[in-house]
Amino acid sequence: MADGTRTHRAGRAGAPEPDRDFRIMRELAANRGGQIALITLLALLSTASTLALPWAVGKLISSLDENGLSAYTWLLVGLGLGSALAGAGATFLLSRLGQQMICRLRVRTMRHTLGMRVPDIRQEGSGNLVARITADTARVKKLIDAGPIQLPMAALTTAGTLVIMGFIDWMLLLVTLGAFLVAAVLIFAVVKGLRHSYVAVQEATSGLAQRYIAATDAVKVIKAYRAERQVGDDLAEHAEGVARREIAAARMEALMMPTITLGQQIALVAVITGGGARMLDGRLSLADFVAFLLYLLQLTGPLMMIASAVTALKMGVVARERFTSLFAKDREHDGDAAPVPAPAAARDGSAVPAVRFDQVHFSYGANPVLRGADFHVPAQGLTAMVGLSGSGKTTSLELMQRFATADSGSVEVFGRDTSQWPLSELRARMAYVDQSSTLVQDSIRANLTLGREPSAVSDEELLRVLDRVGLATELGRTPQGLDTVLAGNVDLSGGQRQRLAIARAMLTDADLVLLDEPSSQLDSINEQKLRDLVDELSRERALLVVAHRISTVQHADHVIVFEAGRTVGEGDHATLMHECPAYAQLVHGQMLTAGDGGRTTLKAGMPA
Repeated sequence: MADGTRTHRAGRAGAPEPDRDFRIMRELAANRGGQIALITLLALLSTASTLALPWAVGKLISSLDENGLSAYTWLLVGLGLGSALAGAGATFLLSRLGQQMICRLRVRTMRHTLGMRVPDIRQEGSGNLVARITADTARVKKLIDAGPIQLPMAALTTAGTLVIMGFIDWMLLLVTLGAFLVAAVLIFAVVKGLRHSYVAVQEATSGLAQRYIAATDAVKVIKAYRAERQVGDDLAEHAEGVARREIAAARMEALMMPTITLGQQIALVAVITGGGARMLDGRLSLADFVAFLLYLLQLTGPLMMIASAVTALKMGVVARERFTSLFAKDREHDGDAAPVPAPAAARDGSAVPAVRFDQVHFSYGANPVLRGADFHVPAQGLTAMVGLSGSGKTTSLELMQRFATADSGSVEVFGRDTSQWPLSELRARMAYVDQSSTLVQDSIRANLTLGREPSAVSDEELLRVLDRVGLATELGRTPQGLDTVLAGNVDLSGGQRQRLAIARAMLTDADLVLLDEPSSQLDSINEQKLRDLVDELSRERALLVVAHRISTVQHADHVIVFEAGRTVGEGDHATLMHECPAYAQLVHGQMLTAGDGGRTTLKAGMPA
């Protein structure tokens, strides 16, 4: 406890959630109407200047015989500069707006992911989640660059160009449209097939990222077994699968630009031929003919922009749907549960246990883990859980914290079903040290005060707790002491990480402390320190330990024995040795085998 008091902090789980449906334009324009209006104005000025340029060239040609260089020369210069500057300004402002939205999208994605239910996070996979804030956001950014300005302005430029060409000579316009019609049919067919290609590419990329992250996390094991080539070959195979899908998409994309260019070339030949004949007949002036040709050549640019924008839109829409599917996943929430009185009020003589399982069944998909688990954890003292791998011990800890929900039966914490607790209060009553002694990539101070304001705990108190777990001297040798960041080459050994995680649990004001195999990587000296701390803590709160050493089990006030998802015995060590054959077999059958200093560990594999 930080100060000897029992304050239970409410979390922020009840905060209102944003709209689950992710709408790119709505997110982009939210509270930014002025910026959108300025971007639109600049884009319109750039488009108008672009449309006026060929007309000014025609006027300049018409005036050459009369006045030489006329005012149209300066008009051309002004239109060119205006188009370039307005276009650059609109592009920059839109890009800045897009990057700000992408930042908000990444933050929203990460916050939503952290708030999701644990099974949903596991189902998504870390690689798929990483792809959301990398590849998917990049595709959304391309959609922003293309969609709000590029596509509408390209469409406006195309429409304006065609209208002006019609005013110059409607016969030549019909020739132009006929040439581009063939290209349009081909492009439509290509665009229709691109969506399926992009979905396949994004799914394959996410799968590759998932495998790569898993490989980097397991790099020491991979190296220890000299499996670099084997794992590298597996990653290479999946990378080649991604490449094949990307090549298939690129093959379809590659057809778009040449098709547009072919349409322009056909139109150019037809216009030159037809325009020449109409000039000879006197129905078309040289200036108008030159202007028409310039408009025709200018038409390719916006058409290519439209094709590129459509490609970006298809990719962006697929990415948008992936974000929408992620945001549609439920977040953990407190619901309508009423605040729960502090359990200390229930300890005055009453026997309300810290935890009670009543015929609890739970499965991971089709694989049953708990098959009617039935046990209790006293409100004070040390309780040990023992059992072989896969018997349901760690799963029981997850159910207590509502990381998962029982299929049937009741899980009560301090006399109330976990479903009826406000989630933030439920977890505030517990401290948890997992099997891996997980730490966040941050400073030692931040790890010790996780979930609290670092300033709420003094350095003296942090160092005092570190000394109690035997870490003060070791961490005092780190570069910046409590502010040393655990990342990259600065890391702790397995035993040090375990002790730091235990110190973090000790700093909380939790009434129930859950320790999953807390002494597995401790030497005899530090294990004795931990046992002394457990004795001290268990005098005023409940400690539940997934025990893998006989010293812990013999020392416990209460022992729970798991076998194949069921609890087959409860009581102290001596009682269970006489009354619980499964427990006696664990001890005498060498599933609990004496080690250094009388310590023993379960030898049947990893805990469950």
